Amino acid sequence: MVTIEAVNSIAQRAGEVVLRHYHARDTWVRQKEDGSPVTGVDLAAEEIIRKGLLALDDTIPYVSEERELPDYEERRHWPRYWLVDPLDGTKEFINRTDEFTVNIAMIEDGEPVLGVVAAPASGLLFYARHGAGAWKQAGGGAPQRLRSTLSDPSKPLRVVESRSHPSPALEAFLEPFSITERVKSGSSLKFCVVADGRADVYPRLGPTMEWDVAAGDCVYRNSGYPEPHPGTLRYNKRSLLNPSFVIGLLPGTYRLP
Repeated sequence: MVTIEAVNSIAQRAGEVVLRHYHARDTWVRQKEDGSPVTGVDLAAEEIIRKGLLALDDTIPYVSEERELPDYEERRHWPRYWLVDPLDGTKEFINRTDEFTVNIAMIEDGEPVLGVVAAPASGLLFYARHGAGAWKQAGGGAPQRLRSTLSDPSKPLRVVESRSHPSPALEAFLEPFSITERVKSGSSLKFCVVADGRADVYPRLGPTMEWDVAAGDCVYRNSGYPEPHPGTLRYNKRSLLNPSFVIGLLPGTYRLP
C-alpha cells in the first residue's frame, strides 16, 4: 500500500528543487501551445515526482500537466491513477509571489482519495487521505489536524480569490453576500486557505484543469468536520477542463452566475 508519508516525501523533494531554482533565478520560461507559461523547473519537478511515484508502485497509471494525456478510451477503464501538477502557480513563481505549489493526487473512481500540496517558499505541507483527515505541517513541526465546517451564506463571509485571475463573474457571484474580508492567494493554496480556516469560501468561476485542483480539493474535502465535505468536482472526465465551482458552502445554498 502506498503511504501518505512516502508521497509527502516525494512532493517535498520536488519542492526543494523548485525552491533552489526560485532563489537562484536561473530557469528558462516559454509559452506552451495553449498560451500558458512553462519553466525548466516544471520539468525538473515533474521528473522527480514521476520517478518517485513509479518507484512506489509502477502499476498505477500517471497523468501530469507536463506529459501527453492518454486517450479517454484508455483512461476511463482505470480504477485509480496519479494526477500531478509539478508546479502549480507558474505565474506566481515567475512573478515571485511565493504562492506556488507542488500538487500530487491519487484519483479513484472519479474522486480524489489522496492529496498532497507542498508550498516550498513558505515551508508548508498540506496533505490528506480519505478516511484519515487533512493535515498541515510547517517546516519540521508536528502535523496539525485541519477541521473546517461549511459556512452559512446568510452570515458575513471571508472569501479567498485568485491573485492571478480576477473575474467579473466573481463580483456578480459575491454581490448577494456580506463579505468581511477578501484574501488574495495563488495556486492550489486557495483550497488550503479554506481547509485551515483562514477563509470561509472559495468561488472559482474561471477555467481550471483537473490537475490544478485535485490535491487541494482532497485536502479541503477531508478537512470537513465531523464529516468530510461533499465534493462537486469529478475527475477523469473525457475533457479535463473543470466547470465553475464553489467550496466552503453547502451545495444548493448559492447560485452560479
